[in-house]
Amino acid sequence: MQVRVNGQIIHVEAPITIGSLRDRLKPGADVLIVSGAVVEASHAPADGDEITLIRRGETPSAAELEALMVARHTPGVHARLKSSVIGIAGLGGLGSAVAVALARIGVGRLVLVDFDVVEPSNLNRQQYFVDQVGLPKTEALAANLRRINPHVSHESHHLRVESSNVSRLFGDVQVMIEAFDRADQKLMLLESFTTAHPQTPFIAASGLAGTGDEASLRVQRVGARIFVVGDQVSAAEPGRGLMAPRVGIVAHMQANLAVRLLLGEIA
Repeated sequence: MQVRVNGQIIHVEAPITIGSLRDRLKPGADVLIVSGAVVEASHAPADGDEITLIRRGETPSAAELEALMVARHTPGVHARLKSSVIGIAGLGGLGSAVAVALARIGVGRLVLVDFDVVEPSNLNRQQYFVDQVGLPKTEALAANLRRINPHVSHESHHLRVESSNVSRLFGDVQVMIEAFDRADQKLMLLESFTTAHPQTPFIAASGLAGTGDEASLRVQRVGARIFVVGDQVSAAEPGRGLMAPRVGIVAHMQANLAVRLLLGEIA
């Protein structure tokens, strides 16, 4: 039978166990993964399985690193996502968390746009570090994403998104994610992008401030290719700020929705 081990296709005679395969190919490997799940050494692989053998503490080669990073993914997902392009407008609490999630699962190219710099008040919910205060968010986030996954390409633009440049910036993306704070910016992007690219899915966010019930956060379809994530009520205002947990939930809901759209799970 044929299996893929650490990214390489090999042929083995059945029956065989993961433990015996490990002893032959990577002695000392102490994390054994088959098609996304950790298994015991006695597990018998099947034809076509994706097998990853990891020795804790070992620094892998560049080629092996990519295979190891996606070892826990659902089979078949990475190949689809690697060729995908996603646009993210706004790199604050939502956008930076969306970008980190998509980089970790290996989306091939991210188009990142923001005009702002990292401020101390951003650190309560955004994916930056103290030593990056003062840096453009595009620069800081690109550096962080490279540390997470060097196999993801980042196209960064340090500028303000306006109706006149939306198509130039995001014209070739397969999914557009809106991650702005201000309502007028959200509306501008929605109108500009969906008018120019009506067939490209657009994922917006509305209502994510405070510490409200996470069950109120939902995905609502408001058009053929337009989705809004949040409770659509909880705006930031005096007495109700933006908190990392709830912002992070919405960001990851946006990222997961983008993945589902790319995989064709949503028509």
